[in-house]
Amino acid sequence: MINISNTAKDRLLFLLNKDTTSNQFVRVGVESGGCSGLSYKLDFDNTKKDDDELIEDNGIKLLVNKKSYLYLVGTTLEFSDGLNGKGFVFNNPNANRTCGCGESFSL
Repeated sequence: MINISNTAKDRLLFLLNKDTTSNQFVRVGVESGGCSGLSYKLDFDNTKKDDDELIEDNGIKLLVNKKSYLYLVGTTLEFSDGLNGKGFVFNNPNANRTCGCGESFSL
């Protein structure tokens, strides 16, 4: 399961409502890259693919491909927007190491 905090939900709903392409899903994934080996990917989508898991949490519909899902189980997506805010933050209990910016990790 992937969880979405209230602050992340509010920001995602704001961005979805602002989007003019009628996307209805938030796509979350993991890809090779970043200074720690794996990086997070976050985007909007309007199509569910055959290998996608559909997860609904806190009013948000997430799409996660099955490969990425294995890396993200138990993760909470949060949003921070203060003076030192980073934007969307993945709190991933599976990550053994993360980079300083929080955008990449390793297992």
